[in-house]
Amino acid sequence: MGDHYYSSQPGAAHERRTIEAELRGKTFKFISDAGVFSKTGVDYGSRVLIDALTLNEDSNVLDVGCGYGPIGLSAAYLAAKGHVTMVDVNARAVQLARENAKLNQIENITILESDLFAAVQGQMFDVILTNPPIRAGKATVHAIFEQAAAHLKEGGSLWVVIQKKQGAPSAKARLEELFTSVEEVTKDKGYRIFQAIK
Repeated sequence: MGDHYYSSQPGAAHERRTIEAELRGKTFKFISDAGVFSKTGVDYGSRVLIDALTLNEDSNVLDVGCGYGPIGLSAAYLAAKGHVTMVDVNARAVQLARENAKLNQIENITILESDLFAAVQGQMFDVILTNPPIRAGKATVHAIFEQAAAHLKEGGSLWVVIQKKQGAPSAKARLEELFTSVEEVTKDKGYRIFQAIK
């Protein structure tokens, strides 16, 4: 496999930078680097997902493919009495997410290096969030949906952001096979937010 943001050990030379983003009324600072997804700023799809998200303040949340952390850390801010587990296959992204949690003084989190759900086997969540790695291929994206269904409590929900041109229709069809109900919560500039309820 070439060097992608979904490689476990990206070989790209470091280009660390600090970026700021206002998400859900809080100004976050993020350290990003080469070899991770959307290194120059929080990508539009993640922003649309964060804006659409509804969480209970005590939700137990999993962020799959957390990158350097914008979605998971926003969720931890929203679910202040809950807990967010963040996983990514990319060791560099995991290290950045840990730094960014400290930088933003967010403590109700666990950040693990994990190939999809490998590090959370047997754990169940109220909510699972993903901005799936489209470039890793349809099989990987659908594996996230399938494993999410197995890791959600009854009544729990999977939130997905996906672009129409990158397979939103087939993603929705697969979600409808796996979940009791699937709703398109919002769409913005070609991005679709799906909430799939178990």
